[in-house]
Amino acid sequence: MNVTSTVEVPQERRVATLVMACLGVFVAYLPVTTVSASLPAIQRALGTSTSQLSWVSDAFVLPMAALILTAGVFGDVHGRKKVFQAGLAFSGLGALIALCAQSVEVVWVGQAFAGLGAAALLPTTLALISHAVPDPRERGKFIGLWATALMSALALGSLIAGVILEHFAWRWIYLLPIPVSLLAMAFAAKLLTDSRAPGTRRLDWPGQATAALTITALVYGIIEGGVTSFTDPKVMVALSTAVVGAVAFVMVERRSADPMLDLTLFRSPAFTATTLIAMISFLGLIGFFFALSLYFGIVQQLSTLEAAYRLVMVSMVPLLLGAPVGRLMHRVSPRVLIPGGLVISAAALLSLTSIGTDTSFGSLAWRLALLGFGLSFVITPMTATAVSSVPFHQAGMAAAGNNAFRQVGGALGPAVLGTLLTSRAVDALPDHLSDAGLTGATVRHVTSVADSGGLSAVGGLDLGADTPRVMAALSEAFVDGLRLCLIVSAVLALLAAAVGAALLRRQQHTTPRVTAQGTQAPVPHATTGAATPDVPAARP
Repeated sequence: MNVTSTVEVPQERRVATLVMACLGVFVAYLPVTTVSASLPAIQRALGTSTSQLSWVSDAFVLPMAALILTAGVFGDVHGRKKVFQAGLAFSGLGALIALCAQSVEVVWVGQAFAGLGAAALLPTTLALISHAVPDPRERGKFIGLWATALMSALALGSLIAGVILEHFAWRWIYLLPIPVSLLAMAFAAKLLTDSRAPGTRRLDWPGQATAALTITALVYGIIEGGVTSFTDPKVMVALSTAVVGAVAFVMVERRSADPMLDLTLFRSPAFTATTLIAMISFLGLIGFFFALSLYFGIVQQLSTLEAAYRLVMVSMVPLLLGAPVGRLMHRVSPRVLIPGGLVISAAALLSLTSIGTDTSFGSLAWRLALLGFGLSFVITPMTATAVSSVPFHQAGMAAAGNNAFRQVGGALGPAVLGTLLTSRAVDALPDHLSDAGLTGATVRHVTSVADSGGLSAVGGLDLGADTPRVMAALSEAFVDGLRLCLIVSAVLALLAAAVGAALLRRQQHTTPRVTAQGTQAPVPHATTGAATPDVPAARP
């Protein structure tokens, strides 16, 4: 009779892996809020158009969304430590390029390299944790701390940008990722143990190509459609290409011996649920943050730092609750935590529909904190469930797939909700101009500018004595658009909650054990998913 014993990873190696994973995800997500908070300053310094400015953020999001699946496979095949190091290198290089940029085109290049680095870091950091912590209960705590690092990057990013822009030029927002990336690379070289998926898995080049084509065409089409029109020929070509690419990807993956995204993963209701929840919820939430940032700038005329103080209310609560929620997951089912958190988030979003042009910080703070409280019960359980709901050796693939759908939703959010906001605000603007006592040529001129140039063009008008009333009408119209975005975001959160309630189930999980003779035997646990042992990469 064989005597079994759990495969134990030394505690110091677990801690080292956690520290490196947290640093990695911090570097990956830091540009998200530092850059978005600095867009007005970049526009003023480089004299960019609205379309050019939108691609500063999109240049980061697009390669991250398109290549995140590829990066997960590269880690499984060639070693996650190597891909982790490459991600840090690309992030640091992208920041350096943007730091030295003298034109918006060079900023795009730097952002694209940083996005490539983020694509490498996001799935790899989770796969490293899964390898070092095979026990699902212990892993939940580690993923909770990983989510805390992610939220700290989002929370600190806008504050860092605000402080820098108060005293220095916009380009210095790119300084911090450079030393952090270099230090993380140096420590990772000594502290991390490389690992890869077991067996003889090979790269799925047809899958890589069709996935990148599909995601790139979809994100580009939605973004450009929001900027111009969805009837624009180039937008229609892009969206048609995305549909054809998606069909080709499914066909390729079904026939591949080593698929980049094994479609059988979607047989797991938990994986399917978390993937859909990630895409739907982030579409609404990132779109909401985009609209709220515009509200602070256009309506309330706040500085970058003043807006950051308000936005940090959302991310601070998940930052504080990340680790406790990670420990809570083995006591409370994800089927309760995730939908419950989404319902709370929806309630917070609906409560924000009462805001006006002069809503105080105190009135906003509790609503934003409530939104953050709801998200606390979504982010960590969603990530942990996605990784734990699949065979253990596919943890990197599951992490990459979940993050890819999350990033696609995040990329589409500003485009979709930005289009809704602009459309509703432009439609409401004539009535608010009339309410402000403006008539005749002034109303026609302002309406024409709004139709052709958007809300920001109206904000730049100088109409003499009529300017204050036009700006007041613009603010009221913008709030109308913001309320529509809040309702849509809340509906998306409730839809994601319904998906979680319907698909999340309690399943059998297996933690790898080894017999006295060295053979491996899975031992079931009542969590989500199944596991087989991962293997360390051979040392050269």
